[in-house]
Amino acid sequence: MSTLTAAGIEAALREASPSGVADWRTLRRRWSRALRSEPGTRVVRIARRLDRKAPWSRLTAYELIASHPSAVQALTSADVLALGRGLADWGSVDAFACYIAGPAWREGRLPTRQIEAWLRSPNRWHRRTAVVCTVALNVRARGGRGDVARTLAVCRRVAADRDDMVVKALSWALRSLIEWDANAVAAFLEEHESELASRVKREVRTKLRTGRKS
Repeated sequence: MSTLTAAGIEAALREASPSGVADWRTLRRRWSRALRSEPGTRVVRIARRLDRKAPWSRLTAYELIASHPSAVQALTSADVLALGRGLADWGSVDAFACYIAGPAWREGRLPTRQIEAWLRSPNRWHRRTAVVCTVALNVRARGGRGDVARTLAVCRRVAADRDDMVVKALSWALRSLIEWDANAVAAFLEEHESELASRVKREVRTKLRTGRKS
């Protein structure tokens, strides 16, 4: 059994003071190897105990779970909400949605009603979280297996949203779905032509036509 603890990880982060992602990820991979044979519940427990305000701690928590063989399946709704508390920046929101909330939703660990609650929120970061969660449904590198129905249900809710963070997320969500059902994405653009931001229509149609964002 690994003796690794949240306090030990935080102390190592303070001592190493990583200068960038490459230095930090070397540490995270070492911890993931140490925890690989541990139960997913223990990895989630360690992740929840990390101080999310300390440098690198939040991303460490997310990647420890995402990189473990069974930690996503060990998540509860309460775990997901606790791990996402206090999010207020682009990078952290996307990491949370791609590594934690999206996979938890995909695997039935987070109910759709939570995604819907985020979509109703006046908080731009909650709405972006909900939209980016669809990436985990569709991007193979994130474990996606394709989910047209759930993805488009989310996209319909934000079709007319003009917050820049949500507009960019919507474009990403639709482009991620093209691999699975390009016709459904094209039909969505046509159906919501008058609502969608120009950026969404331009980027998604370019991806449909060329296979690239731009």
